[in-house]
Amino acid sequence: MSSRRVVVAGGGAAGFFAAITCAQTAPNVAVTLLEKGPQFLSKVRISGGGRCNVTHACFEPREFAAHYPRGEQALIAPFKSFQASDTVAWFESRGVKLKTERDGRMFPVTDSSQTVIDCLLGEAKAAGVMLTLNRGIESATRRADGQFELRLADGETLDCDRLLLATGGCRVPALGQLAISLGHTLEPPVPSLFTFHLEAPWVRELAGVSVETVEASVPGTGLGARGPLLLTHWGLSGPAILRLSAWGARELHGLDYRFLVRLNWLPHLGVDALAAELNSRRASQPARFVVNTPIPPLSARLWEQLVCAAGIPGDTRWAALSRAGRHQLVQQLHGTELPVTGKSLNKDEFVTCGGVRLREVNFKTMESRLSPGLHLAGELLDIDGLTGGFNFQAAWTTGWLAGQALARMNRPRE
Repeated sequence: MSSRRVVVAGGGAAGFFAAITCAQTAPNVAVTLLEKGPQFLSKVRISGGGRCNVTHACFEPREFAAHYPRGEQALIAPFKSFQASDTVAWFESRGVKLKTERDGRMFPVTDSSQTVIDCLLGEAKAAGVMLTLNRGIESATRRADGQFELRLADGETLDCDRLLLATGGCRVPALGQLAISLGHTLEPPVPSLFTFHLEAPWVRELAGVSVETVEASVPGTGLGARGPLLLTHWGLSGPAILRLSAWGARELHGLDYRFLVRLNWLPHLGVDALAAELNSRRASQPARFVVNTPIPPLSARLWEQLVCAAGIPGDTRWAALSRAGRHQLVQQLHGTELPVTGKSLNKDEFVTCGGVRLREVNFKTMESRLSPGLHLAGELLDIDGLTGGFNFQAAWTTGWLAGQALARMNRPRE
């Protein structure tokens, strides 16, 4: 009798976590991890500006799952098995203490992704995982006996009893070719989490200005998001825009990234409350120039541009602001509409949505419903989360579930 052999394709977060989990749970399973590139855990290394945003401080599975534009329903049950608190405990029990920042993001206290990389490499080696760089899988075939025959990039072949694909996001369909060859279908790759390009000169002049809370929406689509906004030299960025782009990834792609974005700069004030505020200023500050008296928390620079965009001359005093002028200013503050002419460049995108169709995978074990013995984890799946540690948590969770399932298939062959 010989031990079962598991091959993990992909040396990223999901692949490592699966390989470690399998090897530690079933030490007599031979686990081999193949990475086609020259470096393990390259995304871990650069994430969070080199600090590695390990997860997010949200410890209720359903609430956590709500941060995934694609994959929310599928992830609720997996998060009940392995969620953010389990990730924290896993790393801290291995000497990697995490800290929580004000926005909920969790980083190693060292502020260095190398801490996380060293931990994962050390655990994999200690568990006996065979780690191999520069060895990608060119093709995979499932034989009649249930085993997989793998042809590697160097021409060698390798057999295994179970195969886990954790090869990363499918930015182009070719990156999902192994899954396709084994019977799976890819949802088309579409950019997610991108910024908006605008041509409006007055917006570009405000590059660097931020607003704490803005309501951004796309008229006619039902898409909307609320949160901080950053004006840039190319247009709009910040959490509100990234959320809007994530939830609207497919719809905005269908519009060829040309649409109107509507901005409510003071969402805490309704139209009536805003009108009342302007009337109050007209009564209490009649001699002051409108452009010089911004409504908090809007900055003086932004306020000035919004007043001008409303068609109000710069030398207009509150006493001289007509009813029509006040109406125009309310409309501008409550719903500035700007034409979007494109999105951020490909190299700047954080995440691409698309990947293996979720209904083709059993989320209790991450096993394929189409090819027994094949498991899938991480960004290869049609799952993408908002920024803030959510994509890494999906990798840890799906990797852990796959690793547990691979370890349970520990029945030696005759």
